[in-house]
Amino acid sequence: MTFFENTEYRGHESIHQFYDPSTGLRAIIAIHSTALGPAGGGCRMWSYQSEADAIRDALRLSRGMTYKNAMAGLPMGGGKGVIMADPDHPPSEAFFRAFGRCVDSLGGRYITAEDVGVSVENMRQVKQVTNFVAGLPSTRDSAGGDPSPWTADGVFLGLEAAVKHRLGADSMDGLRVAVQGVGKVGYDLCRQLHAAGAHLVISDVNEQNLERARENFAARVVSPEEILHTEVDVLSPCAMGAILNSQSIPGIRASVIGGAANNQLATEEDGQRLFERNILFAPDYVINGGGIISVSMEYMGNRTKSEVHSQIALIPERLTRIFIAAQTQQVPTNVIADSMAESIVAAGAK
Repeated sequence: MTFFENTEYRGHESIHQFYDPSTGLRAIIAIHSTALGPAGGGCRMWSYQSEADAIRDALRLSRGMTYKNAMAGLPMGGGKGVIMADPDHPPSEAFFRAFGRCVDSLGGRYITAEDVGVSVENMRQVKQVTNFVAGLPSTRDSAGGDPSPWTADGVFLGLEAAVKHRLGADSMDGLRVAVQGVGKVGYDLCRQLHAAGAHLVISDVNEQNLERARENFAARVVSPEEILHTEVDVLSPCAMGAILNSQSIPGIRASVIGGAANNQLATEEDGQRLFERNILFAPDYVINGGGIISVSMEYMGNRTKSEVHSQIALIPERLTRIFIAAQTQQVPTNVIADSMAESIVAAGAK
């Protein structure tokens, strides 16, 4: 299958494949749009079953970043880096310097940062060979560092807006929330939900993550297969994408869905399936925009953490506009959000 024939191709500007024989690096960088600025998006390292799966993920994620950056009001387009993890070539400092050279070869059309499987320290290694990188260690009150806490902040605020719209609840106190994935973002979200009085149900494939969250937040643990169908008020996907699909949606027992995972809908039609079941879906690239807001403001320079907070605080307002428009027009929330994002990008292209 060629780039243009891929089902996830949505007018992407380019896709780049890289190989470094000395380190075993196999990387893909997809650039969806630079209409609003350089294509901003993190780098994900994952054990893909095939190169085709990696390309598909890069295309889906880069398009999502275009929409995410547009809806967050950022001067960035959308792109994504994907590294194919290989147990025979464990990543080293030279490995990430090689990735940095890949990024640098694009001349600033793509700005990278950390994502799943990649750390702040890895981005510091990338920084040794390119300036087109963010998510670096912050100093004092400056924007920067690991974007995952900022993502969790935005998701928490977004969930507050969602439960107010659908359930009429003024807080998360007493609500039942299922969090799928309690890694960096999911754990911090659980911390905030627990402090707000929510009752937590959690799942994760990592036993250490589960035990830490269970002990600290009195969370009930269920299997990854069970979490989507647990009877709760809110379902918060914070692991990998495409978990909302024709097989899982009929069994969902939550009234609200909103989380940190990217591309939660397996297909656009799955948004209609949620709408028909009267489940309020907070479009993922709107509610989880806190991390890229931090990354973007860091990259622009001379920005403070308080400025990042101020921008993330706008996420509930954006979601509420989407919820109201979807209710008024009687269409799924993902359709409304896509239309809004596409209008912003089109205006920027002009």
